[in-house]
Amino acid sequence: MSILQTLTAVLDSPSIPWKTIILGFTIAQYGFENYLSYRQHRALLNATEPPALLKEHMTQETFDKSKSYALAKSRFSFITSAVGVIQNIAIIKLDFLPKLWTAAGSAYNAVSPFLPLFAQSSVIAHSVVFLLGLQCFSLVFSTPIAYYQNFVLEESFGFNKLTVGLWVSDTVKSFLLSVFIGFPLTAVFLKIIDHFGDSFIFYVWCFMVAVQIIAIAIYPTLIQPLFNKLEPLQEGELKESIENLARENKFPLTKLHVIDGSKRSSHSNAYFYGLPWSKQIVIYDTLIETSTTLETTAVLAHEIGHWYLSHTTKALLLNQCHLYAIFSLFSIFTHNDSLFRSFGFMGQQPVIVGFLLFNDIFQPLDTVMTFFMHLLSRKNEYEADEYAVGLGYADSLKKSLINLNMENLSSPTSDWLFSAFHYSHPTLPERLVAIEKKAKELDVKQK
Repeated sequence: MSILQTLTAVLDSPSIPWKTIILGFTIAQYGFENYLSYRQHRALLNATEPPALLKEHMTQETFDKSKSYALAKSRFSFITSAVGVIQNIAIIKLDFLPKLWTAAGSAYNAVSPFLPLFAQSSVIAHSVVFLLGLQCFSLVFSTPIAYYQNFVLEESFGFNKLTVGLWVSDTVKSFLLSVFIGFPLTAVFLKIIDHFGDSFIFYVWCFMVAVQIIAIAIYPTLIQPLFNKLEPLQEGELKESIENLARENKFPLTKLHVIDGSKRSSHSNAYFYGLPWSKQIVIYDTLIETSTTLETTAVLAHEIGHWYLSHTTKALLLNQCHLYAIFSLFSIFTHNDSLFRSFGFMGQQPVIVGFLLFNDIFQPLDTVMTFFMHLLSRKNEYEADEYAVGLGYADSLKKSLINLNMENLSSPTSDWLFSAFHYSHPTLPERLVAIEKKAKELDVKQK
């Protein structure tokens, strides 16, 4: 008997109080996250001036504004996390899932005669209607929170550029995308499990890998234009500088875009995406407006460092291992009668419900896995910085990072434990120290 089969048998014991366990996990997760947030909030309150490394670059006024912004986000996170945990506890205590499953079944039965034959008397179609109800329920609770975040919190610090009309349009588009793309993919996911039975793990994993690759290929041409306008970077000094950088490093640059990020926010960024043989660089118009040519090029030298050092490929492979592990563990619970009975599903074991419950059970382990993935991510960030330093961009990269930090009003201080669990990037002072150290080691002429 395999380890998975043994665990399946052990965890299907009728004496296991699954509802109590998941409630405990939910409350423990909430307590741990809020402890981390409390530490960060306390660190912000105790900070009175810019960190030593930033004093010559950051005025007290900018520091005070960054601190106020970080504290405002921190207070808001306490509220949203409390709303989230109350919502989760209510869902569990009030048997919301079986009630929604029954309501979805009634709605499905009402429209079933009008559906194609393959969708009639189908548990998968019933599951899709159930997901639609869950999505609508989530939208009702998340919409006021999203409105406050954009039009009160971000607005008060000058970051929000959204109009109410554009925000509503974005919300509707996101919802429709989840319905017309997400739901069919979910149906295929459920069909694979139904067809292959207990041996579904490998086939579902292959399907999800294929979905990710296709998404990478179609996102820039089919999805992103629904939300943002991408235009070719105009001829000039910046374009020439980036193209020279790509050519010198044999980076397979095929397109160079500017995205109208300022339509929604004044935050800045730059990134690249695409398949291994065809990469596209996207620069936020806000970054171009607030940075010099050398500073913007230095940011992209860092991004190219990720590509050159195969960080993106390694991260993709690691994510696939993570995904395979999730499906392997999920297989333990697909027919766990005691789990379904604990949540009011008598004689029924809907796979989609099992997956939702499994996510709650998996939370503590996923927190640990995310912690180690963040450790690796921070290591990769240091290495990408070192790559840019090796190309002679140490000074420009430091200026760019400081500029981005101040323009985005990034948190001026960080508690070490909070950052360890939540930051995928090193803090700004940590990066500046590492860049200076590497620049001295390499003694490369700076641009």
